[in-house]
Amino acid sequence: MVVPREVVPGRATAEGTAAYARRIPAAQGHFRTFRGLALSSIGLGTYLGEADGETDETYAAAIRAALAGGVNVVDSAINYRHQRSERAVGAALHAAIVAGEVRREEVVIATKGGYMPFDGAAPADPRAYLDATYLNPGLLTAADIAAGGHSLSPRWLADQLDRSRANLGVETIDVYEIHNPETQLRTVTRDDFSRQVRAAFTYLEQACDAGKIMVYGAATWSGFRSPPEARDYLPLTALVGIAEEIGGNAHRFRVIQAPYNLAMAEAHALFNQPVARGRVNLFDAARDHGLHVLTSATLLQGRLAKGLPPELADYVPGDLTDAQRAVQFARSTPGAGTALVGMASPAHAREMAGLARVPPLPPEAVRGMFRDEPA
Repeated sequence: MVVPREVVPGRATAEGTAAYARRIPAAQGHFRTFRGLALSSIGLGTYLGEADGETDETYAAAIRAALAGGVNVVDSAINYRHQRSERAVGAALHAAIVAGEVRREEVVIATKGGYMPFDGAAPADPRAYLDATYLNPGLLTAADIAAGGHSLSPRWLADQLDRSRANLGVETIDVYEIHNPETQLRTVTRDDFSRQVRAAFTYLEQACDAGKIMVYGAATWSGFRSPPEARDYLPLTALVGIAEEIGGNAHRFRVIQAPYNLAMAEAHALFNQPVARGRVNLFDAARDHGLHVLTSATLLQGRLAKGLPPELADYVPGDLTDAQRAVQFARSTPGAGTALVGMASPAHAREMAGLARVPPLPPEAVRGMFRDEPA
């Protein structure tokens, strides 16, 4: 298994990411500014793939290819491929730094915690493993767990954050997100959920103070793109309000993640988020609150990588592959910060990084693809 060799000090900085952006031959609009950092409009995701050594190696090679091509945002989660994805990210980052390809302060590392992960491979008896690893040592109680394997308990998040730092081999994780918090709404009331989020955010503010993370956020699957009447719906204003109760205007809840692609366009098309001026879409709500949006499932697990309708080229022009066209749509949508794309091979990473040299579409071109927008 690929593992990072040692802990890399430091974190992403304004100076470091700006230096990275200057040396990349990128088109205007590829890099976006977030809290002083220069973040690429395309990020590398590490969700898919077998939990084996061959996939570890190809991920590590893909990450280095992406970093060389203009992608300086790398996203993972502790449960992806049973912790192997985080370890592949750590190994690739360490190797790229040693080789002089990047500096730590040039790269934004994001990961997530919430689900109960295995370690390296699925055990023969999953329940016995989870009991022995997490419940028996007292990291979790049965009351902390929802849906058979998810928790927002501060004690749990503290353990998972430190495991992620070790897997990634970094002193500071730049973006740490609670993973699909709407999972809790399957079993708890809204009031209990708010109490859980408040406790989790209190811990994450403390983790920011301790230098373990730079900012935190929430990575969702359905919560931000559901209608308000849905059980798993998450109003962004409520989460920001909790963060402001804890940290005031200086709170570090600054990033959200939600699926967005040609087939799942709710983040732009659904006006489900209440703000002071009325109901807006997720992107506009995030902008109102000063949040950076990471969009996930950009290629819908490969289903949008080929076979797109030829007429899409009328809306997303250029000498692009279908995969590039799908990513171009997502990263060009007004309010989208960084479009995350699974890149499990160097060839795919180079294909996606090729968009760094292509200007994003103008906002009106993307808006023209949506016929039901309010005036």
